[in-house]
Amino acid sequence: MRVKARRGETVTTRERRDLGERIDRFMTRASSRSTPTNTGIIERAPRPNRGSARGVTIPAGSEVDTRLQTHLDSETAQVEDRVEATTMVDLYQGNDLLIPAGSILEGYVSSVDRASRTDRKGELTIMFTRLKVNGRTMDIRAYPTQALESEGLKGEAERIGAGAGIGAIIGGILGGVKGAITGILVGGGGVIAATEGKDVELPAGTVLRVRFDTAVPLAY
Repeated sequence: MRVKARRGETVTTRERRDLGERIDRFMTRASSRSTPTNTGIIERAPRPNRGSARGVTIPAGSEVDTRLQTHLDSETAQVEDRVEATTMVDLYQGNDLLIPAGSILEGYVSSVDRASRTDRKGELTIMFTRLKVNGRTMDIRAYPTQALESEGLKGEAERIGAGAGIGAIIGGILGGVKGAITGILVGGGGVIAATEGKDVELPAGTVLRVRFDTAVPLAY
């Protein structure tokens, strides 16, 4: 799917669904593990028979890791260019599933500043405005707080073979996380800037940690 995204080819709904089913099959053979966030919201590996969160609200300040589906480069990007990212794991509040893995965040490039002789650092700003879950679309206001490098399937293969658990399995299917991308800083409001005299480049597959700026009532 990452290769298709780089080529500009469309990733179909069926392909996304098949990937989700593969993850669920792995999860039935793995023990449960969860990681708390600052708001009491937790990200968990996908699991079968997930319940909906109708009537529940995603609190402002909640964060979720997403995988960027759109290649972005401050040298070529234009204001209002479309940006899409896909959530990597389920997001829960207690036992309520807020956002299933594989949900789509849509947004746009709200500003671009190309690297030049007088302004040596390139930067761009990303804002997400829509969340698509189970065929429903909700208005949101969210922005990235970190840009993380993807380790990919190869980087996780040995850990999966050693039975490292859910984290390794998720990483193996979707691509693990190495850490912050060198030479890039993410500031307030989704501003992503190069730290040296070059443009910002975010390949498809980059992991973006996204924060919800406002609360989102769920209706699915």
